[in-house]
Amino acid sequence: MKISFIGGGNMAAAMIGGMVAQGFAGSEIHIVEPDAGKRAQLQQQFGVSTGAPEDALPKSDAVVFAVKPQQLRAVAEALAPQIADSLVVTIAAGVRADTLSRWLSGAQRIVRVMPNTPALVRAGISGAYAATGVTADDRALAGRILDSIGETVWVDDESDIDGVTAISGSGPAYVFYFIESLQAAARAQGFNPEVAKKLAYQTFAGAVKLAMASEDDAATLRVKVTSKGGTTERAINALENSQVRATIIAAAAAAAARSKELGDELGREPQG
Repeated sequence: MKISFIGGGNMAAAMIGGMVAQGFAGSEIHIVEPDAGKRAQLQQQFGVSTGAPEDALPKSDAVVFAVKPQQLRAVAEALAPQIADSLVVTIAAGVRADTLSRWLSGAQRIVRVMPNTPALVRAGISGAYAATGVTADDRALAGRILDSIGETVWVDDESDIDGVTAISGSGPAYVFYFIESLQAAARAQGFNPEVAKKLAYQTFAGAVKLAMASEDDAATLRVKVTSKGGTTERAINALENSQVRATIIAAAAAAAARSKELGDELGREPQG
């Protein structure tokens, strides 16, 4: 087994760390990374092999593209002759499977993935789409790789990746925004920054832990802590009157629309 990563940034390092923790041997993983210092660091940290972009790529069962979307075309076209027999996994946001297939001289075994930043602490959730050329064994291998950073939801229609991007891909930023706002509310109540942070962070962490441990859905849990005529009811009414729910839905729709736009832009052939 050989899994090659193209790019050794934070997300790639998170995936590799998870893979090693789950039983992949360092000798099964190869990383292509232009920065010599980072190559040395990854090699020392995980016991993997590394190489520069100009080096020959080892024969690989799967190649994971972990580069910026704007870099992917040049990288894919350069590597296409070396990965004709490999499963391709891409975590580059916005680049559709048919676009990447074109850059890879017609490769069909492509799994497109949208991970999110909690993958860095192996608590992420990824949306994954398997192109028509992906076999059952390919999907199982991609699943093993993705399970190293959290949970995975497979979608049947690639357009659903835009929705995944809007909810879980961009979602951590929404959560951080809410925590930031709750922390600001604590400051407005007169608490110092340290106490405000503790109140906001632990309230959010505890609520999520409770929700995940409960058989009740979020709406039911909310009702259970909202006493008639109490303080929580007044706060929830203020949120409803400000149309916070509708604003969150609209924000996610805007993110999904932008994800589709990026796919159109990145898939467009250059003029000239």
